[in-house]
Amino acid sequence: MPTPPDTTTALQRAVSRFEAFVFSHRRLILAALAVFTLVMAWFATQLRMDAGFDKQMPVGHEYIQTFEKYRNDTLGANRLNIVVKARHGNIWNAAALRRLYDVTQAVIFLPNIERLGVQSLWTPNSFVNEITEDGFRADPLIDSTITPAQLDSETIGNIRRAARQGGFVGTLVSRDESSAMITAELLEYDARGAKLDYVEYNHLLEQRIRSKFEDGDFEIQIIGFAKQIGDIADGARSVLKFCAIALLLTAAAVYWYCRSLRFTLLPILCSLTSLVWQFGTLRLLGFGLDPLAVLVPFLVFAIGVSHGVQQINYIVRGISHGHSNFDACRDSFSGLLIPGTLALVTAFVSFITLLLIPIPMVRELAIAASLGVAYKIVTNLVMLPVAASFFNVSKAYADKALIRREHQASWLRVVARVAEPRNALVVLVLTAGVFAVAVWQGRDRVVGTLQPGAPELRADSRFNRDAVAISTNFDTGLDWLTVIFEAPPQSCSNVNIGLYQDRFTWAMQHVDGVLSAASYAGQLRLYNEGYNEGNPKMSVVPIDAANYAALSTEIARVRGTMRKDCSMTAVNLFLTDHKATTIQRVIDAVKAFRSNVPPGVSMRLASGNAGVLAAINDEVARSELPMMLYVYAAIVMLVFLVYRDLRAVVACCLPLTVGTFVGYWFMKELQIGLTVATLPVMVLAVGIGVDYAFYIYNRLLLHVANGQPTVKAIEHAILEVGTATIFTAITLAIGVATWSFSQLKFQADMGKLLAFMFMVNMVMAMTALPAMVVWLERLFPRHRPVHATGLQHH
Repeated sequence: MPTPPDTTTALQRAVSRFEAFVFSHRRLILAALAVFTLVMAWFATQLRMDAGFDKQMPVGHEYIQTFEKYRNDTLGANRLNIVVKARHGNIWNAAALRRLYDVTQAVIFLPNIERLGVQSLWTPNSFVNEITEDGFRADPLIDSTITPAQLDSETIGNIRRAARQGGFVGTLVSRDESSAMITAELLEYDARGAKLDYVEYNHLLEQRIRSKFEDGDFEIQIIGFAKQIGDIADGARSVLKFCAIALLLTAAAVYWYCRSLRFTLLPILCSLTSLVWQFGTLRLLGFGLDPLAVLVPFLVFAIGVSHGVQQINYIVRGISHGHSNFDACRDSFSGLLIPGTLALVTAFVSFITLLLIPIPMVRELAIAASLGVAYKIVTNLVMLPVAASFFNVSKAYADKALIRREHQASWLRVVARVAEPRNALVVLVLTAGVFAVAVWQGRDRVVGTLQPGAPELRADSRFNRDAVAISTNFDTGLDWLTVIFEAPPQSCSNVNIGLYQDRFTWAMQHVDGVLSAASYAGQLRLYNEGYNEGNPKMSVVPIDAANYAALSTEIARVRGTMRKDCSMTAVNLFLTDHKATTIQRVIDAVKAFRSNVPPGVSMRLASGNAGVLAAINDEVARSELPMMLYVYAAIVMLVFLVYRDLRAVVACCLPLTVGTFVGYWFMKELQIGLTVATLPVMVLAVGIGVDYAFYIYNRLLLHVANGQPTVKAIEHAILEVGTATIFTAITLAIGVATWSFSQLKFQADMGKLLAFMFMVNMVMAMTALPAMVVWLERLFPRHRPVHATGLQHH
């Protein structure tokens, strides 16, 4: 139904009163905004990078509840793996073992390290199980009486034999014996309760470990969450460089478009102002800027430039039509306030829906992005036209600019022919075909990461090179999934637990993606063999309750696979990588096996870093559809409230939906997984796409309200705002495409995805939207006159 006249008139009156107030007090408003900007700039300078391991964990998720409950009893997911590698020969010489000792000591005395959890060849928690005449004996791998100064060939030979005998080759010693590993568990908070600064900690690792101990004879390899997030944060600093490049390219393009330095700087400065407000507000709210979310403010900046170009386009057209600069700015203010606010509120709601994902990092990102979009309403729809009203722009400049723009837009007459019913039908058929193919091709898109190592970093980054080297030379993968077996307290005589876990471990070792397994049941086998003079036939889980309980008491002395009362036992499944497909395959295998759990025993997923990643992927997959439905519901509601016409809802939303699914197809083809980093980009793409749709639809509705037939109204709308729309899309696409050269892979992927989505949504708004309007008007003709939602003073 078309808009009731009284409702539209009331809306116009409200806009008119607001316009009169703003331009009557424009100096006061600009002064207040300037003071506010200075205050927020002071707070913005205090904003710091803020990363955290716990911030990535979904609140309340089943896997995270398991992780939190047993994080002090199992292998910590927040670990550091440091490897000392001999560049020449192996580590079985005095120099290499001394270097390993020095690095081990340096790691032990790093801040936020759980010292009792550090393990290497030199630590007392590395011992060799030996069968003697007296039975089973556990001796330290390197006796406490041995010091680095006492290393002679005989001592080194004994250490080498002990490492092999104790099964440390492949775990603490590489298979080729050219390197040795130190593992350490990192504490998120220190004894005083102060939170770990991962960015600074990464620099500490470089200074105290790598720079100090790496030389021409030895290489130091470091991996772990702290190192990964630190490298990402360091790489994120390059974001500023690429954003500066994008800003310069945008400025150059805007200048080419309007040929005015003032009109070039104005939209850019207004968008930068909202960034200052955004950063200052984040600091006031106690937030930092997560390295994985560092792109978001600059994506919001892109939205601001888009709206700014539309304002400049409107002002120049008004001056060319004979209005003064002041009146043209008022026209721009009132004419774009409704569609601009509608577009920005839609983007705001889109980002707010990210709060549906119960991951603290994503929720912080949602707050940051929503603040930025909300401030855009002030800086781009109020501040920009008010500031422009103080310019002295001649009619000669405006006429020349309009003639140049009309010349640039002449080829759009061909595009405008999409409004002819036959052409519109062809476009709709093609759009439906593209939509069907995109839905089919995008159905197998992967939630999570698709590459091994740190997917945020490039394959040739130091972290990923270290990760590949360590995973190639050691048997225990860098990624592990811990499965918990719960039982009532004092279950150390319940042999069914060990027998069932033994069958489970055997089954999981044959799942594709599982490198090896370390379990309570495996320790039972080892200890039982040891206490029976090394007889390989005794490498089984004992079925005698007393023997079973005695062995459990021995195993409980070593952390990682059980609690002392046997209420919890664990299986650590070391994985080949942490690709989403690998983790999900193992998770599915675990769920399939746990259907026949013994009475009184329950299996819980999951701890380990792969368990945390599985929880994140699960929440992203679970939240994606509801979130997108909320976004589209918000768009539908806002469009209907403003236009009071279901035709407007269909025309604006269906092309946007096609663009979204084409984006999913693009992600699949480029092997970009849907993660906490890419999901906001898809939401942003919806916000940008709806901007294009609103400006074009609002303009054509204005011409229909003035009595023009639909086909002619569409042609005029495309000729008037088409150039600005296409120009904005191309400019922003080129700007973000420069991110493809970033040293951060996820930034490069975001650049490609954003550039593609800018162009796809622009094409949809320029073709599918007009074609849909034409046929909706033919199928459901209007019976009442249309009232424009924006105001025109000419």
